[in-house]
Amino acid sequence: MWLRSSWRNAMYTAASVFMVVCLVGAYDLDVQSSDSIKDVAKQMAEDLVSFYNGNEPGQTPGLLPQPYYWWEGGAFMGALIDYWYYTGDTTYNDIAQEGLLFQVGPYNDFMPPNQTLTEGNDDQGFWAMAVMTAAEYKFQDPPEGQPQWLALAQAVFNTQAARWDQDHCNGGLRWQIFTWNNGFDYKNSISQACFFNVAARLALYTGNSTYADWAVRTWDWMVNVKFIDDNYRVYDGAHIEDNCTTITPYEFSYNVGAFLLGSAAMAAYTNNSNQTGDAEMWHERVDGLLNSTENIFFYGNDTNDKVMIEIACEPVNLCDTDQLSFKAYLSRWMAATTKWAPWTFDRIKTLLGNSAMAAARQCTGGDNKRMCGLKWANNSGIWDGTMGIGQQMAALEVVLANSIQEAKPPVTNGTGGTSVGDPSAGGSDEGRIDPVGRYYGPVTTGDRAGAIICTIVIIFSLLTGAAFMMTDETKSVADNWAGFRSTFTTESALGAIVTGTATKKSVAVDDKGKTVAMERSSSTETGEKIPVAYPITGKLQKRPDSFRRSLGSQRVSGADFLSPSPVAEAPANNRDSRISTISVGATPMPRASVLKKQRPDG
Repeated sequence: MWLRSSWRNAMYTAASVFMVVCLVGAYDLDVQSSDSIKDVAKQMAEDLVSFYNGNEPGQTPGLLPQPYYWWEGGAFMGALIDYWYYTGDTTYNDIAQEGLLFQVGPYNDFMPPNQTLTEGNDDQGFWAMAVMTAAEYKFQDPPEGQPQWLALAQAVFNTQAARWDQDHCNGGLRWQIFTWNNGFDYKNSISQACFFNVAARLALYTGNSTYADWAVRTWDWMVNVKFIDDNYRVYDGAHIEDNCTTITPYEFSYNVGAFLLGSAAMAAYTNNSNQTGDAEMWHERVDGLLNSTENIFFYGNDTNDKVMIEIACEPVNLCDTDQLSFKAYLSRWMAATTKWAPWTFDRIKTLLGNSAMAAARQCTGGDNKRMCGLKWANNSGIWDGTMGIGQQMAALEVVLANSIQEAKPPVTNGTGGTSVGDPSAGGSDEGRIDPVGRYYGPVTTGDRAGAIICTIVIIFSLLTGAAFMMTDETKSVADNWAGFRSTFTTESALGAIVTGTATKKSVAVDDKGKTVAMERSSSTETGEKIPVAYPITGKLQKRPDSFRRSLGSQRVSGADFLSPSPVAEAPANNRDSRISTISVGATPMPRASVLKKQRPDG
């Protein structure tokens, strides 16, 4: 009897222990408790950093392992800065600083040579936003002699302002920087959002109105091409072939999030500079974007129970590697918005609190029973079976965001900012427009002379080899010469001349002596003229000459971007809150949009 009772007690004890072990990974998060938030965030950050090996010997600082793209490394460093900002824990500060500085590239503008062949404007923009955050939060400044946070953000701004493409869709940034990359013919919202975000925050930090002018110009272009609609919904982008009129209607949370924070920065900037009318306009835009954010990217009945969701891909289990992280940035930027647009605090804190509790509840995966998945909404706290940098970073950011009320406000040059700036940073980087010149520099007289010498040597070597191959060792020199001459009869020579003449008439020659099919050809479906970038030889040109000429007319130095621009005042009695009262060289045009985020092959 005693043995049977002891055995039963042992079984109950074992079952209880098993249940505790199974449940130990579920975080008990209290979003009203600073200690609880810090405790949960510490464990989440530890699990996030476990994916990173850039600080290990033989690895590259700032790069994430496969399959993560380069841009997400910048977002990752931003998460480590946020972790320090909200918790005061410096454990990962050196990792963040090292990763950010290692990827700045030779011109200190986040265009490292090993990334530029596939780097897009949005990729570069994410690194810029990370260093802008470092400046605003007074993250530890880089050592003397190293590029500083503010100057790095200014460099990215300058290089991107130089790429503003007025010739297609009347403005906007292309998705890709270089012509050979998939997506070069596409203008997407996230590239504009990053540029707008950085410009607005630079305006607030430095007080320089030209940054604000560029932010206004970007916003107005987005509205004019209908990437932002009347309800402040932000669509993905459009191709330039039809003047950005065929909108791709996908909506992703990081698009609206980046515009939300940038608009909050503009609201603070215009308020600080006593631009009352513009401050009210940006206030209205913040409210419109926040309404859109809650309506599209939060699931539930009302604000009190809604939880964040990546609506375009999460419900159908189709989120790619990039999209798995988007909720991290929406959480990050919604929280930061409350510092510059304090009237949004109660609403945002409620939405982020609901989401943080839902996110923490499902972090029961992995060997440690605390790894986080993607699905927070309507899942009863069940882990979805996925884990990775995107999922972990999203959970960490939404938990940290609930400490925003206790966090110090971001600084500016006038309120204690210490980061050193450089308004002309990035201006020496020819790669901002001409990717070829970036690596090889201008062609000099010495380069041409060397090319001629090399060409002569190669031709002489080829002719010598050909003569050797045609020589019959059993014959004399005179007999070989006679045989060689006999191969070129009068008839064949005449035929060659005739053929060459016909070719010259049928093949167009460009101004550099290279044959090209034609500068433009017609679409067989629409009859619309479309650019052709291929010569008859089948080799891909670096870029069409027409495009090279158009870019040449736009070349400006970094310092030029920070000179005052003409300002046109809109009629006071006919004001659309989505269209700015000032516009920098922008004219109204039909709106447009783009496909879900894609990446260049390889």
